[in-house]
Amino acid sequence: MIRRLDETSLLRASEWLAERDEALGQVLTQYGYPPLWSRKPSFATLVHIILEQQVSLASANAAFGRLQKVTTSLTPETFLQISEEVLRSVGFSRQKIAYARHLAESIMRGDLDLEQLTTLPDEEVRTALKRIKGIGNWTADIYLSECLLRPDILPQGDIAMQEAFRALKKLPRRPNHAEMETLTEHWRPWRSVGTRMLWHFYLCQRGRSSTGIL
Repeated sequence: MIRRLDETSLLRASEWLAERDEALGQVLTQYGYPPLWSRKPSFATLVHIILEQQVSLASANAAFGRLQKVTTSLTPETFLQISEEVLRSVGFSRQKIAYARHLAESIMRGDLDLEQLTTLPDEEVRTALKRIKGIGNWTADIYLSECLLRPDILPQGDIAMQEAFRALKKLPRRPNHAEMETLTEHWRPWRSVGTRMLWHFYLCQRGRSSTGIL
């Protein structure tokens, strides 16, 4: 059975983690529960996540907002009708144009079935997504965690998560993913919630609202 996070399990898991990890307990005491950070599992959301790769979230959100004004409905078909010139003007790099177009074409050919992903185990979802050029570990993990709401995802290469962990644990440097896997073993089966608590801490420490999409 595929488990999904919801508001109730998020609260319960936050409390469960706070009891088992002193640093997360401090986050819960100081800043309260994290948001669920739920996104619609769709082509449009995957394009948004591609825009978020290796840039600030503010920049990606602004570009996605401009993209939404170009078309009334963002689907693989409508995206492929948008010229490269227009996509560049809203904030796509040439590389990300290629990635998003390849994604659209893969969905239209039937090489990727987003609806089917909701029924697959985590590793099979990763494998299916990573067959698409431009989708790597981080993008696949964010889709699993925020769109499919899988409860035990530790997004590989997520800088905000790693930096928050470093600060909370008072480490001399950011841990890499293999180290994060080891250091958060006691968070299983709720690493997606532990990650949200870290994001919540990261944003609150910087005086930013964590009520919307990270």
